[in-house]
Amino acid sequence: MLRISLIGFGGVGKAFMELLYNKEAFLRKEGLSLQINYILGSKGGIYDPKGIDHRKLFSYLKDGQYIADYPYGGSSDINFETMMRNGDIDIMVEMTPTNKETGEPGLTHIRRALKAGIHVITANKGPILLRYKELNLLAAENNVQLGIGCTTGGALPSVNGGLMDMAGAEILSIEGVLNGTTNYILKLMEEKGITYGDALKAAQAEGIAETNPSLDVDGWDTAIKMLILTNVLMNEEKTLKDVTVEGITGLTPEQVMDAKSKGIRYKLVGRTEKVEDIITISVKPELLEAAHPLYGIDGKNKAVRYTSDTLGDLTLIGGASGVVTAAASILRDLINISRGYKFSRIEI
Repeated sequence: MLRISLIGFGGVGKAFMELLYNKEAFLRKEGLSLQINYILGSKGGIYDPKGIDHRKLFSYLKDGQYIADYPYGGSSDINFETMMRNGDIDIMVEMTPTNKETGEPGLTHIRRALKAGIHVITANKGPILLRYKELNLLAAENNVQLGIGCTTGGALPSVNGGLMDMAGAEILSIEGVLNGTTNYILKLMEEKGITYGDALKAAQAEGIAETNPSLDVDGWDTAIKMLILTNVLMNEEKTLKDVTVEGITGLTPEQVMDAKSKGIRYKLVGRTEKVEDIITISVKPELLEAAHPLYGIDGKNKAVRYTSDTLGDLTLIGGASGVVTAAASILRDLINISRGYKFSRIEI
């Protein structure tokens, strides 16, 4: 029996718990027996050493109640310290909000769990952006795994593809269309000939863009994902100061439609290039021709392309944005850890 704790219980956390319930028969065929012992929020949580009952909890949450008031193990006194003190979990799934300046509180959660010999799977970009090498080493030293697939494109297997399928090759460049929100907005501008502002409003009305979309449209979400991929796959320690970032807010309908008339199109592209041991990282709107592998990435989908010295090019496409696909990427890491795959290793 693998005992799990969920730190953060927003849309992705709820979708993950639902996914475990819906995939129960499949997981049994995998030889996996799972139970969630803890769900922790910012003002309390739930603890049940026999496993939290999915049906009871979701029935309770229908009316908008908070998890700390749940009658079967909920309490405002249950927190991260409770979990660490009890010592009765095998895998911690960390899903607190991203803080790109400090990485907290997720960074502290992940450090302490790894030191305690607990596997960690995270959707939180902040700690991986800021302290990946440290956390990877901690995991390796304590013989546990750090799964980070959800941090760089959700369901798109960008990290796993780079680690597993480019193994033995030197990655010379990474190109990515890694933000579904900006990709969707650019598609609306191209299809309807509307302004960036009108396309943003439409994306917000459909729940695709946030009320404050700056992280996406100004290019910072893509920059963070590119940094994670660069540092993990190219063994670097770059920071946001090393990235040149330009978003899509300055694009006009005239520019977009002119490109369309010429058979080319704008994409917000993250790009890392290594030339004579010098690495440059940028994020900006680029004009792509139809022959380019990232040209056809539409809507909420994403893609990443690796170019290497010996294995040639690898392009991964898909991973549409959404809470269910993000939850599925967490489950993917969980299954791979249970199968014995080693994400964490000591770098030379």
